Amino acid sequence: MTSDAPKTPPSPQTPPSPQNPHPSQTPYPSQTPHPETLELAADLRSAIGELVRALRPGDSLPQNQAGVLGLLIRDGRSCTVSELATQQRVRHQSMARTVALLVEAGLVTQQPHATDGRKLLVTPTDAGRAALQEQRARREARIATAIEARLAPQERETLRAAVGLLQRLH
Repeated sequence: MTSDAPKTPPSPQTPPSPQNPHPSQTPYPSQTPHPETLELAADLRSAIGELVRALRPGDSLPQNQAGVLGLLIRDGRSCTVSELATQQRVRHQSMARTVALLVEAGLVTQQPHATDGRKLLVTPTDAGRAALQEQRARREARIATAIEARLAPQERETLRAAVGLLQRLH
């Protein structure tokens, strides 16, 4: 016989601390956030979205291709199309097309898997690394120009502190 009562999570092994802010097994509490926090989250999502959209027009790489290159370069390892599709949360067929376009552009290569000849591993080329770096540098320069033009020194320091806070959210 099973009980419909919710199970209580096991007690935390370690107390909360700056290094371990979430002692439970799940990274986020299950309770509904406070309305003011929800409003802040909506404002933050909107502001980040507007910033990202403002940076895209000058991009040479489509977002899906930049995302694949970024993932491969950040992880520092080759991946199969299936692994990339899972990590990017797209269908295998969509990822296969993205990889084919990247191969055609010379931004990635595909090599046989060492232990499974049916699989191909996708690896960024030097040209792929350079293309992504150029896109990132262009975006960073555009953001830096806006910071210098629109924010006072005190606001810049506030923004610098906010970067650390944003990094803690993921």
